[in-house]
Amino acid sequence: MIPAEAHAARLFANHPHHRTAMLTIRCARCKTKLWKYNKLGKGEVLRCHKARIERMLDAIAENGKILCPCGETIGFDKGTFYRMVRKAFVYSGEKVAKL
Repeated sequence: MIPAEAHAARLFANHPHHRTAMLTIRCARCKTKLWKYNKLGKGEVLRCHKARIERMLDAIAENGKILCPCGETIGFDKGTFYRMVRKAFVYSGEKVAKL
């Protein structure tokens, strides 16, 4: 059985009127690649939904936090998503606007 969040993300991502972009999330302090994220829409990266993370790289989940190996807190685990700490990460890749 597919979790509701993952199912909704797949339906939304495959909708013909929406585009996605693959972002690489990195630590702002040491530039370590943390994960690849499938971003929907053109807004800010305030949350990273777990169902849209394509590949975890070097991020560490510990005590309700997402950490970089250098010790920087990147975000907080809120169940189906990570609430991001704005100045703790940078990303590369293009955000694509909804049609």
